[in-house]
Amino acid sequence: MMQLKRRNFVAALALALVAGVALGAFSASRAELRRPPLAAPAPVSPIPVVPVQMPPQGGTFASIADAIKPAVININTVSRGAGPQGRTPFEEYFGEEFFRRFFGEVPERIPQRSLGSGVIVDPTGIALTNAHVVDKATEIEVVTLDGGKHRAKVIGVDKKTDLAVLKLDDGKTSFKYARLGDSDRIQVGDWVLAVGSPFGLQATVTAGIISAKARQLDQGPFDDFLQTDAAINPGNSGGPLVNMQGEVVGINTAIVAGGSGIGFAIPSNMARKIYAELRDKGRVTRGWLGVSIQPLTPELARSFGSKDAKGVLINEVMPDSPASKAGLKPGDILLEFEGRPMEGTGDLQRAVGFFAPDRTAKLKILRDQAEKVVEVKVGQAPDERQAQQQRPGGGRARSMLGLEVRPVTPEIARQLNLRSTDGVIVFRVEDGTPAAEAGVQRGDIVKQLNGQTVRTMADFERLTRDMKEGDPLTVLLQRGAMSLYVAFRVGRG
Repeated sequence: MMQLKRRNFVAALALALVAGVALGAFSASRAELRRPPLAAPAPVSPIPVVPVQMPPQGGTFASIADAIKPAVININTVSRGAGPQGRTPFEEYFGEEFFRRFFGEVPERIPQRSLGSGVIVDPTGIALTNAHVVDKATEIEVVTLDGGKHRAKVIGVDKKTDLAVLKLDDGKTSFKYARLGDSDRIQVGDWVLAVGSPFGLQATVTAGIISAKARQLDQGPFDDFLQTDAAINPGNSGGPLVNMQGEVVGINTAIVAGGSGIGFAIPSNMARKIYAELRDKGRVTRGWLGVSIQPLTPELARSFGSKDAKGVLINEVMPDSPASKAGLKPGDILLEFEGRPMEGTGDLQRAVGFFAPDRTAKLKILRDQAEKVVEVKVGQAPDERQAQQQRPGGGRARSMLGLEVRPVTPEIARQLNLRSTDGVIVFRVEDGTPAAEAGVQRGDIVKQLNGQTVRTMADFERLTRDMKEGDPLTVLLQRGAMSLYVAFRVGRG
């Protein structure tokens, strides 16, 4: 009997704890959205983020959904002609199939009424969404949960993180809003809700868990996605991913073409920084060291006298850059940036990119088998074109041909359903160039140049190295399941 009573006590205690957690989530989420006076909005007190690994009491997410839906908006846009340059950074990786699936070749019986979603994060009507949702938009109409229609204008766009900030009704109206939570504290296995307007069906809520963190999709140096199995469909893009306290922990951004239950969201902590800069300045400034880096393999680590393969290897230092002025050299192994270990190239790119320019950072490096600390006054990142021009030997193929290519990795081949990794993938096409006018698109695979087979980057560089302005060029492209030729003259419109 004593053992039975003890079991009963433990069971009762466990039920009480579960009820307490669920009630806490309910009360926090109900208080999440409110409508303060526009003239003097009530200060928002931060809500402690408590990871929740189990469904709320009763197995329902109703209270959380009711709390967040008034802050989620349906975004309708009228855009200028969308050519190859109007596509999203994610289409560069996933190709045409991804673009069609994500934005909605929907069944004819379901009208497509929106290009995406967003979430209001300030009572004056400031909202977050994806950059690709409002890219090239000339008119933006926002529909709120109550059916109200509002004009919106773009305050700022950051394509590198695929984030944009909107202002509704010029800030003259008060709106219900959601708080940005702490995405660093969410754990794999935590429950989350995705809210948006898939296929134009407003205020759709789906549930799932955080499947993984810090996912990198080779979209750029700032990849750091949350992966979720909460259903994300065409039209969800830009909507919130919400924790069990009704806080926004991510901005839904992408799905895997052909994948079931694989979606990605920009973490709220990254979104918060970008949002603040776009709101206050209309643009994002990023830090810059002026180095080229590569992963440190075990073989390279041994050759440079390192005991293990921790850190990233500096293989180039640009002249007159912050790194050059601080005395960094090719062959230095960068171990830490501001006390944070650098385990991969992405760690350094994100750390520097989000570091405020004109501040001094402490770097721990390994040089000649000895560790030392170097102080660097971080500069402001130049734009992509300027950075390309500054890199010795770089940019020739892009400036002459009007396009930039990258290797076809096994992962890219798998995502695009390619039979092999032969060829190079078009990563970027310059506006107004002959390549763009001939119809070359991001995501195309270059298979031949003037009848010569292209299997690797080395082939591409060899075949384009001696091209001169005015030379004719015939390119065989693979675009999805289709092959096509395009022809143009190098360097001439």
